[in-house]
Amino acid sequence: MSTPADATTFGTEVLERSKTQSVVVDFWAEWCGPCHQLSPLIERVARRYEDEVALVKVDVDGAPELARKYRVQGIPAVKAFKDGAVVSEFTGVKPEQAIEQFFAALAPSASDRLVRRARDADDPEPLLREALEEEADHEPATLALAELLAGRGEVEPALALLDKIPQSRAAAALRSRLNLEGARGADVSDLRERASEGDAHARVELGRALAAQGSHEEALDELLAAVSTPAAREGARQAILEIFDVLGPDHELVARARPRLASALY
Repeated sequence: MSTPADATTFGTEVLERSKTQSVVVDFWAEWCGPCHQLSPLIERVARRYEDEVALVKVDVDGAPELARKYRVQGIPAVKAFKDGAVVSEFTGVKPEQAIEQFFAALAPSASDRLVRRARDADDPEPLLREALEEEADHEPATLALAELLAGRGEVEPALALLDKIPQSRAAAALRSRLNLEGARGADVSDLRERASEGDAHARVELGRALAAQGSHEEALDELLAAVSTPAAREGARQAILEIFDVLGPDHELVARARPRLASALY
């Protein structure tokens, strides 16, 4: 069963919804003959995937701004969304078998299903390991298992897992967080005293310890000060980049600190 959407509801019905399941959007119009040819085919396929892939219909006459935004140049135009972005699409009428393949590629894999089961399991580890046997570099399973291992103190195995998904921003953030948390037990008072006496290495460790405690702004100030000391530059730079990973590229602290880091280095 399809759901209608317009400019007012598109954010909820498509963009937000696509963060938890794939959403297929059929851009159509009442006057469009090919749209009426496609409609029963895509509706029939959608019913077979209704628990895994949502179907949303957008009338381009009622939502021309959406048609412009998503570059709909001919209809019917079918676009699949995941995590708020278009991940695949086609234009025109397709055979039912081709539409089936389009939906099948969007449906959760065996590993996806195992990860979903793991979220509600008393002991998620066997399910997560089974997911990784199915798909060795499955990102959600890798991240979930790494979090699980790190939570019980098995940091090295967790980091080894993260190495399997080097392109993942979420993995980089988790890896950096775990690296910084290694400084959580440091004596901040002692490090402050040593840093105030000019010990640049102590300033780096102070920055890492503050970051581990969640005091990211103060941590960045200390580390940016340490970058100007040649002997401590690389350690400070690495710690700053780890904080950037943890906070994410759009965080205001990252936006303020990035030009300061560039100025200090160059």
